[in-house]
Amino acid sequence: MLYWAFFSLAVAIIAGVFGFTTIAGTAFMIAKVLFFIFTILFVVFLFFGFR
Repeated sequence: MLYWAFFSLAVAIIAGVFGFTTIAGTAFMIAKVLFFIFTILFVVFLFFGFR
């Protein structure tokens, strides 16, 4: 899941550089949501001691 967050962030940066602001904004929001989901799952698994 973290891979997809970084991939979406890379798409957002590339789209922003080339001026595609709508695509960049959408990709950035997807990256942000995936990153927060990953972070929450990481903390939950860390708390419960799962591997």
